[in-house]
Amino acid sequence: MPHITSAPLALILVAVLAYLLGSVPFGIVITRALGLGDLRKIGSGNIGATNVLRTGNKGAALATLVLDAAKGGIAVLIARAMVGEDAAQLAGLTAFLGHLYPVWLGFKGGKGVATFLGTLLALAWPVGLAVCATWLVTAILTRISSLSALVAAASSALWLFFFNHGQMLALAVVLTLLVYVRHWANLERIKAGTEPKIGQKKDPA
Repeated sequence: MPHITSAPLALILVAVLAYLLGSVPFGIVITRALGLGDLRKIGSGNIGATNVLRTGNKGAALATLVLDAAKGGIAVLIARAMVGEDAAQLAGLTAFLGHLYPVWLGFKGGKGVATFLGTLLALAWPVGLAVCATWLVTAILTRISSLSALVAAASSALWLFFFNHGQMLALAVVLTLLVYVRHWANLERIKAGTEPKIGQKKDPA
């Protein structure tokens, strides 16, 4: 944990604004703007890039991925520049919670992988890149998107120690646990051997 040096009011303001930014459902906004339908009624109903890809529009999926990652990263960078490192970590957490539990959608949001990666990249880019690489390698080896996300999230604690960013460990553990909670159904399918692989149209992840 970083030392808490910022004023409580500033931290509260950061938390609220970062949550609201994280709550913006870019997947839904993009698919509606492009006339692709209501994302919540497509595929798994999830609002993330994986489900946007099921519309067949790769550009929309890429835009969703980038923007979902960016909202975590931007929240961190603004909070760090305007308040401090303690605010940056708080912003990362609350932006992530906003994506998972957005007020605009009845607190039913995405699974947080892109926002998780964007947050780590902004907080400590070597760690973020290492976690992204872990996701990519796992995806290449297993071709299971959800498993890649789970392995990448779990690896974050190890990469934090490797790059000497132990002050972020508590945040990384909380974010990782939330990723696992949101992927619980995927875990059950992975155990049962029924989790679809990347490229399968009926991927429920």
